Amino acid sequence: MKDTPMFAGRSRTARISALLTTAAAMAAGLLTATAAHAVVGDQAQDGAYPFLVKLDITMGDAKRACTGTLVDPRWVLTAASCFADTPGAAVPAGAPKGKATATVGRSDLSNTSAGAVRDIVELVPRTDRDLVMVRLASAVSGVTPASVTTSAPTEGESLQSAGFGRTRDEWVPDHAHTAAFTAGTLTGTSVQLAASGDAAICKGDTGGPVLSTTGGHTAIVGVSSLSWQGGCLGTDPAETRTGASAARVDDLAGWVKQVAYGPAFAGAPWDHAVQMTAGYYTGGSAGGTRHMDLIVVWDDGEVTLYQGGEGNDPAHPFSAEYQLAPRKSIWIKALSVTSVNTGGGTDGVVVRWIDGEMTLYTTVDAKGFHGEKQLAPAKNETWRDDAFQLVGGRFTAGGHRDDLLVDWKDGHVSVFNDVAVNGLKKQTQVVAKNTTWPHATQLTSGSFTGKTTDDLLVRWSDGETTIYPGMNGKSLPGELKIRPARPDKSNWADATVVAAGAFTANTTADDIIVRWSDGHVSLFPGVDAKGLHDEFRLAPAN
Repeated sequence: MKDTPMFAGRSRTARISALLTTAAAMAAGLLTATAAHAVVGDQAQDGAYPFLVKLDITMGDAKRACTGTLVDPRWVLTAASCFADTPGAAVPAGAPKGKATATVGRSDLSNTSAGAVRDIVELVPRTDRDLVMVRLASAVSGVTPASVTTSAPTEGESLQSAGFGRTRDEWVPDHAHTAAFTAGTLTGTSVQLAASGDAAICKGDTGGPVLSTTGGHTAIVGVSSLSWQGGCLGTDPAETRTGASAARVDDLAGWVKQVAYGPAFAGAPWDHAVQMTAGYYTGGSAGGTRHMDLIVVWDDGEVTLYQGGEGNDPAHPFSAEYQLAPRKSIWIKALSVTSVNTGGGTDGVVVRWIDGEMTLYTTVDAKGFHGEKQLAPAKNETWRDDAFQLVGGRFTAGGHRDDLLVDWKDGHVSVFNDVAVNGLKKQTQVVAKNTTWPHATQLTSGSFTGKTTDDLLVRWSDGETTIYPGMNGKSLPGELKIRPARPDKSNWADATVVAAGAFTANTTADDIIVRWSDGHVSLFPGVDAKGLHDEFRLAPAN
């Protein structure tokens, strides 16, 4: 199907002209559709679809009307084409170009005392289909958001479409309408809709939900995008086709959740984050659908686990959070926290405490820390006074990712092999005492260069940042400089807390998250031997 979008703000003459052009294209053997902008069908019962949203959009002198679906108290899912400058144009992320509002929880638009009206402040579009997440200026209360199905529609399945668009005899109806359709041909991003009876999708319904019901539960399976508009008011009477096309969302439930969670992540007091480490704590695994989680220790003793998402959007890597320890907990005394894998069901962590005690938690999940083992007793002068920085990883071939690399106060560096089995007994020195390594202020392990063992990333006190590729547990490999020391070319002296993990593509731990000295948080995806590439700001300075 060749898509030829048409916006509700165009004049009647322009609409009729476009429809005649479509008819001419059909005569030439081309299948062309115009953008779906209202549902010809039954009037929706009041309260039947509380999550339905009426969108009013101003683009310059033109005004448009679309429909959307509340999927979170602050987010609406709709068609990106509603916000495009011209038909088919890309929609940039960020604030909409014109004034845009959303009316939520009001299936009867004449009842101005019901529902809520919110300004639209942010757009997060998809690039692979006609979809956009729309952030509202403030959350809507009293309305249960719709859920996004994770089951693909099947050909012949009965579906329901809803919207605030035109009908056969109303330009601007007061009520939302619904209509029945049958799922037809599917592609990876769309589903064709065949109208049941005299149903049709008309102008004003673009972005409205296409719903499936299974076992009494209704969820969104698609978003209205294109329609022939046969029988809609203002359509050429000669146009009798009523089929439509919707953008599929059944494979985007994780993306929707991640985008909706983004403001909550950004709103955390990141200038108080003192430790970060990444791992598979909530059921993910390399090559699976869920990406790595992030554990953050705050300066007041609270510990938070940010659950990795299932989408690959580097601007929205996390989908939920769990409190692992409350404020004023014992974790206020944790000096170093680093992820390890000891062969358990989830990753664990090694903790160095302020009194020199060393602890291994063999597994961590959304409920907390489990399988505690003491690696070194409290009041241990060696680990209290002499240890400087430490990081877990796979630094020797084979086995689990439970080697521990330690940078000591006098500059020597050692690796403790297989901590889960050997504790802190099997130590190999990889760097002798020196005056350089006391300047290593951040240690992070990751898979940046494709080696069989983990790489070591070091951020030095002057901002220079280097990668030691493929640690072998016996000596230090040749370094790769990815950021210079010069302050006019690198701000990495301000990289206060650094963690690496698989946050965007769940195959390699080559993404780096940085909490900067001013509190803002950045994600650098796909770091490799050539260094850093794109930067995505996840949270502002605070």
